[in-house]
Order: sequence, then C-alpha cells, then structure tokens
Amino acid sequence: MVRGALLTSNLPQLQNLIKRDPVAYKEEFLQQWNHYNSIRQIFKINPDEQAQHYKELVSFISQVATCYPRETAEFPSQISSLLIESYGILAPDTRKTLVQNLVLLRNKDVITSIELLQSLFPLLPRTSSSTLRSYIRKTILSDIRVANLRSQNHKLNRAVQAMLFGMVERGMSGDVVGDKGKLRAVNGPTSDRDSHNVDEALWAVVLTQELWRKKVWNDAKSVSIVAQGCFHPVTKVQSASLHFFLGSEEEDEESDEEEVDVRSLHHRREINKKTRSGDNKLRKQLKVAKKASKSIKKHNKTASMPNFSAIQLLNDPQTFGEKLYDMLNTYDKRFSLDHKILIMQLLSRIMGSHKLCVLGFYTYIVKYLFYRQLRVPSILVALAQSVHDLTPPDAVTPVIRKLSQEFVHPGVGSEVIAAGLNAIREVSRRQPWAMEEDLLGDLIEYRKSKDKAVTSAARGLLKLYREVNPSMLKRRERGKDASMGLASGSAPLPYGHSAEAAVDIEGLSLLEDHLQKLREEDGVDLGDDDDESMWQGWDVESDESNSDSSEEWINVDDDDNDALVISDSEDEGDLPKDKATEDPNSSNPLRISTLATTKILTPADFALLNDLRMKAAVKDVETTGGSKAKRKLAALEASQKSHSADQNTQDEFISENDILGPRKKAKADYAERMASIQKGREGREKFGSNKGKQNKATPSSSTNREKARNKPIMMVLGSLAVRGKKKQSLREKQQKLRAHIDKGKKSRH
Repeated sequence: MVRGALLTSNLPQLQNLIKRDPVAYKEEFLQQWNHYNSIRQIFKINPDEQAQHYKELVSFISQVATCYPRETAEFPSQISSLLIESYGILAPDTRKTLVQNLVLLRNKDVITSIELLQSLFPLLPRTSSSTLRSYIRKTILSDIRVANLRSQNHKLNRAVQAMLFGMVERGMSGDVVGDKGKLRAVNGPTSDRDSHNVDEALWAVVLTQELWRKKVWNDAKSVSIVAQGCFHPVTKVQSASLHFFLGSEEEDEESDEEEVDVRSLHHRREINKKTRSGDNKLRKQLKVAKKASKSIKKHNKTASMPNFSAIQLLNDPQTFGEKLYDMLNTYDKRFSLDHKILIMQLLSRIMGSHKLCVLGFYTYIVKYLFYRQLRVPSILVALAQSVHDLTPPDAVTPVIRKLSQEFVHPGVGSEVIAAGLNAIREVSRRQPWAMEEDLLGDLIEYRKSKDKAVTSAARGLLKLYREVNPSMLKRRERGKDASMGLASGSAPLPYGHSAEAAVDIEGLSLLEDHLQKLREEDGVDLGDDDDESMWQGWDVESDESNSDSSEEWINVDDDDNDALVISDSEDEGDLPKDKATEDPNSSNPLRISTLATTKILTPADFALLNDLRMKAAVKDVETTGGSKAKRKLAALEASQKSHSADQNTQDEFISENDILGPRKKAKADYAERMASIQKGREGREKFGSNKGKQNKATPSSSTNREKARNKPIMMVLGSLAVRGKKKQSLREKQQKLRAHIDKGKKSRH
C-alpha cells in the first residue's frame, strides 16, 4: 500500500521514507536519480525549461545524499560546475537553490570546507543579488570561523589564504587607475574580465579584513594578502587595504552586531500577555542586547586606533615602505589628495614602527607644507610619525626649516602658528638633533605671545629641549635642573655616537647572589643540571667531546694554534694571564658577574633585577645617607617612571588635535548645534504660549479679566469706565476710596 501510494511528484514523502529505511527504498531513489540525470541534460541546453522540477530534484537528492554516498559521489561537483560555468544564464531562484544545497551538503559532511569555498569564492564578484551575496559572505565567514573554533585548522587556512592571494594577484598586471577627475573615467576597467578581477580582489581584501577583525586569523600570511592589495592598480582595492592597516575602516552595514532597543522590549512585555516563556524570552533578549552594546562600545573605542599588530607582522617592511613611496611619487598626478594622504599615513606609521629610513619621503612631503593646503593637519601628523631616533638629522632639518618659514611668522593667524610649533615639537621629540640653534631661539620667543595656544606650544618646545638637549638653549632659558646637569658633565651624546661598550649588566651580581641564596635555602643545586640542559647543543667543547665519532665535525689542523685562542667555557685557566677575567673574590672592587654567560635572562629576570637594584639603593640611602646614594636612587626612580611611561605610550599615535593644540572654541557643525539645542530643551514644558487654557489644569478659554489686562491702552482710554472716572465728583471719589479701605480691612481678618 505504501509503495503504491508513492508518486514521482511526491518527493517529500519519499525523502521521509528513505531516511527511515535507505536499503528498502533504493530502487525508488535510483529511479529518481536517473530522472535527475535526464532533467540535468535538458537543463544544460535550456535552463528555463523544467527549472522548477530540477530544483525539487536537487533539493531531494541533497537531503538523502548521506544515505547513498556511492551513487551520489558526483552530485556536488555537478552542482558546483553548473554554478560556475552557467551562472550568468541561471535564474536568480535557481542560483539561490543551488547555493543553499551546496551549503546543506557541507553541513552533512558530504563535501569538505575547501570544496565548498572553492565553489563560493568565484560567485561573490559575479553575484548581483544583495541577499544572495550576503548569504554567501556569511556562509564563508562562519564556515572558516567554526573550523578554527577549537584550534587552528592550518590546512584549511593555508588553502583559503592561497585562494585569496590568487584573487588579489590576478589583477596586478593592469595599469594603475587613478581616482582624480577625468582619469577615473578614462582609466576605468576596459572589459568585463578587468571588472571581474577588480571585484575579485576587493572581495579578497574584505574577507581577510573580516576574518582578522573577528580574530579568526592573526598570522603573517593574512597580512601579506592585504599588503599585496596596497599595490593593486585600482584605487578602490588600495583604499580598502590601506584602511585595514590604518585601523579606520568603518563597520559594515551587514554586521552581525545590531543594536537592540531595550525600551521597546520592556514596552512590548508590559502590553503582551504575561507568561513564563515570555519572561524567559525577554531575559535572553536583554542578555543579547547587553552583550551587543558592550561590543559596540568596544568597537567605537578602538575604531580609530591603528592596526599595530598587522603592521608588526609585515614581511620585509623596508621593501614595503619603498614600494609605497615609489607608488606615491610615480602616480602623484593620478591620485586624489585624500588617497595620497592615506598612503602618507600608512608609510609614516610603518617608518616609525619599524624605524625605517625612506629619505625620499621627506623631499616629497615638503611641497605640501604650507598653511593653505587642504587637510594640512593630517599631512603634519604623517610627517611627525615618520621621524624616529635613527632618522638622519640632515634629512629632517630642511623640513623643520620649511615648517618654520610657512607656519611660524607674524603674517599668519595664531592657530597656524600653534599648529606649526606643535608639528616642530613632535618632529624634534623624535629627532632632537635636526633643530638648528638659531632657529630654536627664535621659536622659543613665541612663548611671550598673547595667544594661549601659541604660548603653550612654544613652552612645550622649550620644555622638550630642556630635557633632551639643553646645550642648544641660552643660559637663562635652560632652567635649574638642566643647568645643574650640564655643570656636572652629563651632556647628551650627538647623533651617531654611542656610549662606551658595556662590560657587564649593572646590578647583575645582585641577581646572581639572590639566585644563589634561593638555591641554598631550597637545598637543591639547580645550577649544574639546568645549565647543562640549557646549553646542550650550544657549547662547542661539550659537542666535540660527546661526538668524537661523528662525521659532522672535521678537525682542521692550524699552524698558528698558539696565536689564536677561542673559548666559550667558564674555565679560563688555559688562557694567558693578561686575557683572563678578573676574579670576583679579588681585592679589586669591580666585580664582573658571569651569570649572563651561563643563563639566558628572561624578562622576569630583568624585572627582578630592577627590583633588587631599587632595594639596594634604598638600603644604601638608609645606611650611609650620602648625596651620591640619594642621586642614584633618584635616577633609578626616574628611569623606572620613564620606562613605564614609554610602555604606556608605545602604541599611541599622534592625532590632529596634538598638532592643532588647544583652541578657544571650535566652530560647531550642524550636528553639534542641533545636539546643543536638544540639550537645552530637556526639562522644559511643551512649546507654545503660556496663556489661557494651556496654563490651567482643565482646558478652557481665558476670562474677560485676563483679556482686559492685555487690552491696548488706546482702547482703554476710550472706554466708558475710564471716561466715567474722569467725570466723578469729589464726593464720589471719597466714597469709593472709603469702600476700598473697608474692603481691605475685612479681607485681612
């Protein structure tokens, strides 16, 4: 009875029965499979014919493919090839059905993630439907994220990254397309293939950014994909790649995190019927809303922060920076100002982070250093971030001279002077030796200005050189601390000079004594076994003694063995007396510790070393109380504070507000003005007149007495009451006055 009831068109019932008993209904499935093959051949010739029936068969086979894996082995490849080869002639509903069935096969583990992604990646740039494009994008991101949820799926990641890199690299051979004026239309994509390559590269960059933002990928290979996109011929791909490194990409509208209206949820709960399931549903929604609000706040807080981790993972940053500068210099007339500023900002941050020297950048940026230049604060920020302590002062000195000539003179406004002084201060903070002594004296004189922003900028420059190089200042401008430092002989070393070679790490003997004390207290000699295991494979003598029979090392005889003696061991007994190290127990007060030659010092060891030095300095001050011990303690405390400050400001970057400085009152835009208006309306009654019915508890019209108060004076003078008062006799006036007095007395009691 059941088999007789089955019809060819009743596929859902057959699907249910096959899932219950696949062996019993194998013949029916094979019948439908043969029917699918015949319909597929017809569909290839004419996609409009039998389209609905073909979609039903594809959905049916996708559901029961796990029951007959041998018969349906070629089914996923048939769907994938049909999508890729005939995508342009398929109907939108057919495309969506085929993509959904491919995802269904992946969820049932019929195909792997790599096979699914190989089918979906070519569809992204070709899809014109926004819903299907959003579905494909979310499917790709979720599949990669789930695969890397518990641990990194390196095989999948390598395959996907190779596909994305190939998508970006396919369009690299074209000519550079500018975005400035008519060049954008002239140099646009000349064919459908070029347009496809552009969209393909753009989607590769966008997907890599999403996976990096969701913290699924955080390796150097994903950074190299976006770094390759920075040199793509199309500015749209370049801009997306540059925004990734600058950390200023905006949140996409299709983001998973949507803000939930909490007030509407509570209002809906008060109106609807009160049930326990409704309470649980509201509780879950509020929990999701709280989590979403936290993530949105966190994103807004870090939206403008640069992507330092990606910049640090760049492969060969020097070559990358030189390529950026070559592209900026070669295609200067093709790029718009906004795009050139993006390239300047990325190049400057890479130069400052990796301490690179791209000297042509300072020559290039000079032509943009005048106060009427559009977006000049962003250009000054890029200039300041590109300078570091390894930048040659000769390359930066012309830039500082240009800044002082264009921004700091009496012919410009106070805001321009403040911006110029702040820019010079930021550049000089990173390379103090680029400043000329005469120019510094002229710039410091602006501290006597009447404008607050100019005064604070000049004082900041003066304070900077009091700390880094007070010898460039005049004697009366150095200050007490700087003058005392120069008098004691503590002058900063010029550029390119270094201090004498260090013989030992200062205070390392304290750490050695501390570790030895801990070992004695524990009663275990931790040094010998640990050191032998640590230095295993590094000590040449031990390797030679343990592997005499090994063929890896070949002993070469030398005639001058006595003239050259090299040893890495601690035993210096075989060395000549003049080359031997000093004995720590000798009468010489200078003790050189050997801990650095026997142990690899970790950051924890250096932190412990700093604490031990601080404790020893405090103990010396308490015991001796001398001025030398106090100065040493003060120097240690100052270095510790500066080290912590450097760590806190290591990842900070300069903003335009640092260049512009404090302003009296910036001109408010339309949004700020409207926000101020709305803030002033808070706590006030509804707009309108306060007269009549609006001023009463119950709505009514105004009384005649209220209307008489607002009557015009010329009408009042012509009224009968006023004219009657003028004609009153003296007796009538006395009677009215008496009546008014009596009435007042009665009202008081």
